[in-house]
Amino acid sequence: MRVSSQGVTVVALLADPDAPTEIAQRMARVLPARLADKSGQGRKFDVEVVSEPFTAGTDDPPTLMRRIMDRGRAESWDIVVALTDLPLHSHGRKLVVDLSREHGLALLSLPPLGGWRLQTRARRAVEEAVLSLAGLRATGAEGPPQSQPLLGPFVSRLAPVHRGQVGEEETADLRYVVSGPRGYLRVLVGMVRANRPWRLVPGLSKALAAALATGAVATVNSTIWSLAETLSAPRLVIATVGSVALMVGWLIIDAQLWHRSTEASPEERQRARLYNVSTVMTVGIGVLVCYGGLIVINLVWALFIINGQVFASVTRTPLHAAEYMTLSWFVASVATVGGALGSGLESDEAIRAAAYSKREQERRRMLQDDHDD
Repeated sequence: MRVSSQGVTVVALLADPDAPTEIAQRMARVLPARLADKSGQGRKFDVEVVSEPFTAGTDDPPTLMRRIMDRGRAESWDIVVALTDLPLHSHGRKLVVDLSREHGLALLSLPPLGGWRLQTRARRAVEEAVLSLAGLRATGAEGPPQSQPLLGPFVSRLAPVHRGQVGEEETADLRYVVSGPRGYLRVLVGMVRANRPWRLVPGLSKALAAALATGAVATVNSTIWSLAETLSAPRLVIATVGSVALMVGWLIIDAQLWHRSTEASPEERQRARLYNVSTVMTVGIGVLVCYGGLIVINLVWALFIINGQVFASVTRTPLHAAEYMTLSWFVASVATVGGALGSGLESDEAIRAAAYSKREQERRRMLQDDHDD
């Protein structure tokens, strides 16, 4: 087992800024006690969180493992577990974790853990990686690390995780990857969660202001009242889909969020598809959140401003709850179109900052610089 001279195993959680650091800080509060409890034999663990962009400029796993090894050598750490919210790829597979039993290193990519219970899954993965690298099993069994099945419980809970190919010259000596449709879906959901699509709404202030202004004017427009009363539910749904699709398409095109592969290899094309699908889902969820908020705001505005007698004289329909809801629904579609036009006033950087995690923003800037060169 790797133990410092004081009899305490020092574990460093090297985390990318933003979400990985937040996850590392939360798990660091409970990790020492949980690791000591699982290891048994009176072992003690000290967990440190170091937040720094160790993935800056690359998403190549062998390069990252070398960086982690160099970083660990500069400190008095026994084990280093690095966390990133970038999706990593190796030999056409989506990487979950790289381990170096010789150097006591682990590189964990968060997107393959999925979008639900991420904190719990990340904590379990880190726990089992640390115990495995320390030469211990959660069951208390002893033996050299090479003779023990690393991350067994973690892998069984996250099927279809399996061992991946490791090059002879790589720092890692064990790799776990995901593959197949289930693995693709898990990584995709994890990428969308890492982007935090709900941040899109406050991040697009000019588009939101345009949508609110459009909704406020449309709510008191008698022509809109008449149109809303004549629209059936299927047409309202079509209006919703059309306005949301217009907003999503405009944001992606205007801010150049579409990932274009510079290589013709199948692996690169598959990676480009993954990034583009995650972009559409991220922006789509963000716009749907905005759409739902517009319905609520328009409803409150309509309850405050519309006179029932005036509405009935224009539409020949009494103003009841159903009419309020129909009007608010239709106005939200109109306002979303106005928001799409207003998004043209946003800078590309503002849209990218609202749509992507910090690591993904940096990765895309790097690709754009390479393309410009």
